[in-house]
Amino acid sequence: MLGALRLPFLQPLLPLLVPLLGLLGCSASQPPTPKPTAPFVAPQITVTPPPAPVEKSSPLLLGIDVLEADGFAAVKGKRLGLLTHPAGVNRRGIPTADILRRAPGVKLVALFAVEHGINGEFPAGKNFNDYIDKRTGLPVRTLYDGKTRKPTQTQLKDLDALVVDLQDIGTRSYTFISAMKGAMSACFEYGVEIIILDRPNPLGGLKADGPPMDADLLSYVGAFRVPYVHGLTMGELARMTKDAPEAPGRHALTDAQRTKGKLTVIPMRGWTRSMRWTETGLTWIPTSPLISDFEAVKGYPMTGLGCELGGFKHGVGSQYQFRGVLHLTTKIDVYEKELRALKLPGIDFRRVSAPNTKTGKAGTGLYIEIRDYDAWRPTELNFHLMRLACKLEPRNPFTFAPTPQRSLFLNLMGSRAFFNDLAANGKNTDIERWLKQWREQAKIYQQQSQKYWLYR
Repeated sequence: MLGALRLPFLQPLLPLLVPLLGLLGCSASQPPTPKPTAPFVAPQITVTPPPAPVEKSSPLLLGIDVLEADGFAAVKGKRLGLLTHPAGVNRRGIPTADILRRAPGVKLVALFAVEHGINGEFPAGKNFNDYIDKRTGLPVRTLYDGKTRKPTQTQLKDLDALVVDLQDIGTRSYTFISAMKGAMSACFEYGVEIIILDRPNPLGGLKADGPPMDADLLSYVGAFRVPYVHGLTMGELARMTKDAPEAPGRHALTDAQRTKGKLTVIPMRGWTRSMRWTETGLTWIPTSPLISDFEAVKGYPMTGLGCELGGFKHGVGSQYQFRGVLHLTTKIDVYEKELRALKLPGIDFRRVSAPNTKTGKAGTGLYIEIRDYDAWRPTELNFHLMRLACKLEPRNPFTFAPTPQRSLFLNLMGSRAFFNDLAANGKNTDIERWLKQWREQAKIYQQQSQKYWLYR
């Protein structure tokens, strides 16, 4: 979990909105160069069974719960595809695939899989072809084969509608929202309805933070011209995509596609924008190997960008992914003093040690505690880590970054102007100036994006 907006009400945003494993618990890699592949044979894998239904369910109704409560009216009589992953379950933990397979008057034809596969069978970045899901017996149509990241006409030709049930984490570079946008584009192009089963933004719907996305940097790891933390649900992002015209480009929908495309969003019931994940009563199911819990969800936008280039890395030992940081060549006393001196709002640091399961050696770093969620600015630490890397290292890692790493970093972070400033000025970069500018832009974005809100 898109191009230049042209609606009149969004004109003020044009110079501001940029529509939105390391960093990418599930997503930092760009689509690999396609390679010839032999006929695919489904791997012999041990599939993790779906989570057992919980005895006490959340009072919040997810999109799939609402669909079921309404008697499946939106899908009755239709041949369906389902784009989902292991976290695509109802409030009781039952997979959406199982619910739709048993729904009266519904024909679930096929499953569609993004990175990691339907049941988390594949490691991060591993391409895979179509296969049969052993648990359900349904065909799985890949959206992660190295050739395309959106459904083909052949994959959609026997469907009336494609249902999307993906749990996002509220950060632009996490690619499930990109997969949703690609699915929208294909469905609109080939005359297939797309139905979004909405889910919570685990960070809540009140935080918008970080750099917007330059139009020329749009990619699969940054498909929307929104702030890095965007504050919308997947259903709301889909509404924005349908409504807001985009500049032409590989990741943009055309006006013709948007005009003829049919989008249905099944909203949640009981979710409000002030809700964080822990207030939903739902159980977090890992959305990718490094996003195993809500702590990692909060850490992803806080350290992922800052640990992409240079000597800072997230995780300590084999633990604290995105919540722990360390510098590979600098003593902890040095960078701890530097970070504490920043007095960043809402957060604090404490030392932690943890063993590395691969090397057997213990690592020591700083765990980032969020002491005041309301005061916390999710992306701010990243940019101080970047400036500090320039100060602590013999040469500026942004000036001398190899072209592939530089390109990926730009696609993730979104601002070429900031990168050029950092590459030229290193430790003397005025980070606060950039943070202030992005906060001002985020306020305007948040005001203008309210027209797509489904919840208050």
